[in-house]
Amino acid sequence: MKIGIIRFPGSNCEVDVWEALRFLGREPELLWHQDRLRQAYDLIVLPGGFSYGDYLRTGAIARFSPVMEDVIRFAREGGLVLGICNGFQILTECGLLPGALLRNASLHFRCAPQWLRVERADLPFTNLYDPGELIQIPVNHGEGNYVIDEAGLAALESNRQIVFRYASAAGEINEAGNPNGSLANIAGIVSKEGNILGMMPHPERVVEKITGGIDGQPLFLSLVKTWERRIRYGT
Repeated sequence: MKIGIIRFPGSNCEVDVWEALRFLGREPELLWHQDRLRQAYDLIVLPGGFSYGDYLRTGAIARFSPVMEDVIRFAREGGLVLGICNGFQILTECGLLPGALLRNASLHFRCAPQWLRVERADLPFTNLYDPGELIQIPVNHGEGNYVIDEAGLAALESNRQIVFRYASAAGEINEAGNPNGSLANIAGIVSKEGNILGMMPHPERVVEKITGGIDGQPLFLSLVKTWERRIRYGT
């Protein structure tokens, strides 16, 4: 499985993703933002961090990096793309996912374990989770407040594009379980075609028990399973 992890000036989670994938038996490649995708990839990951220092807006400058032209084309041709935290912000800036990420409602940076409810378990990213499963994955952001207009939210709900919601420890979708004020407790969404996932929590930080949990493992292993099926059945 050929995996590329994009490194921007200011990225700080690319090695975390690289280490997580290596722990799970993959050999990902780190790609500089000025590089181009000169070979075929099965998965592209946009990691967390502060690309270009978050000047203007989070992800606003990274969207114009040379590599993003290829990433956008790759995604629109059906390639699998995972954007984590700053990566999610970049995906909204370049139009691959709808909505935007604003400052946390509290105006405070949040870095803590966070409960999520899995809304869809039928995607390339989630097929090893159960529908409605409660998982704990840490958040680490100052601009994770997901917003979209009323029509956009209705479309997300209608198309089943909401993949993860922030929840309480009891699995309730309420204000108490929302760390940043995100509309409808949205923590992660997918494109209508199902091949582009953006999420604010960091699954790469919970793939080994020694780091506090393994609830991020199924996400990466779901992608491996999807790739294996494609190879086996030629789809």
